[in-house]
Amino acid sequence: MDSTLSNALEIVLRTDPGMVRGHNEDAVFANPNQGFVILADGMGGYNAGEVASGMATTLLSTELETAFAAKPPHEIDRASGQSFARRYILEKMAMTNSAIYKTAESQPQYAGMGTTLVMALFYDDQMTVAHIGDSRLYRLRGETFSAITRDHSLLQEQIDSGMISPEEAKFSQNKNLVTRALGVDPEVETEIHDYPVLPGDIYLLCSDGLNDMVEDEEIQLTLQMLAANLDLAATQLIQMANDNGGRDNVSVILVKVLREFPANRGWWSKFMAWFR
Repeated sequence: MDSTLSNALEIVLRTDPGMVRGHNEDAVFANPNQGFVILADGMGGYNAGEVASGMATTLLSTELETAFAAKPPHEIDRASGQSFARRYILEKMAMTNSAIYKTAESQPQYAGMGTTLVMALFYDDQMTVAHIGDSRLYRLRGETFSAITRDHSLLQEQIDSGMISPEEAKFSQNKNLVTRALGVDPEVETEIHDYPVLPGDIYLLCSDGLNDMVEDEEIQLTLQMLAANLDLAATQLIQMANDNGGRDNVSVILVKVLREFPANRGWWSKFMAWFR
């Protein structure tokens, strides 16, 4: 655990049922001391969606907290050659998927439930992002605002194959058909990537209740204008989604990188680094 992390990152979470839905099937979680955030958007009849998203954030966060307390994420796992960050995230995502799937199988009222999930782990001046489904992670760096994740959805597949244009996609009826979700099948493939981070970066994790209701350009403008007040930025983003109809639950997690946060290495590894 890196005690400097909570000083290097400013984190704000918000979730709102929106204007139409009777209950909220989204779930958000942050652990500032270990530098990770999780957002899940549940699906399924009755309250099954909120059971799935709640299980996902609770199980995954608990497992990762235990794992990273034992082994720092930046260290390399000799067996796999991967960082412990990647190894543990992939392992714990698979475990969480299995737990949700088994619950859905054994409880008739939860049959077919599942959830999207997007998470980011910040360590050693970098970020590991894992996602399943169409909840997104965006980055605002200077004047550039870009989606870091790529939706696992029918719509994205149609765009990728050239069947429809990104402009046409805005009016598609297939917006909410995900091609991958946590807990729906016995196994699921987690997409995972590493990115360097810089002081001043702002990261936005959101459910589709935000980006379906608010254009990317509007999100960018809001983050640029309110970069100095993340609380207000998060409140404003949810307000915009609701003002535009709020047809779905809407959740946002904002993470601002305040300063560098290199991993706390012992003197021996610092000494050895001179010879690499």
